[in-house]
Amino acid sequence: MKIIRKRGKRGKSLKLKAREFDKKFDKGEDISKHLDISKARRPEQEQKRVNVDFPLWMIHLLDKEAKRLGVPRQSIIKVWIAERLEKAS
Repeated sequence: MKIIRKRGKRGKSLKLKAREFDKKFDKGEDISKHLDISKARRPEQEQKRVNVDFPLWMIHLLDKEAKRLGVPRQSIIKVWIAERLEKAS
């Protein structure tokens, strides 16, 4: 496991070994200060913008359902497509 770096009292970089990191985590301590999440990503969750044209009647029905559920139209579209793809596989 990678050694985590943290800053000491004088700004000097200190190393936190994986074992120490695990102990802090297991004790329920806040470990967020030891993590560099600037390059974190969720595998297979990266997004790509696409444009899709829908007939007007479909947009109206999507908006009606989105309003009923209190969510954005895009959320309905994502969930319904994900459900259909899951069912198909």
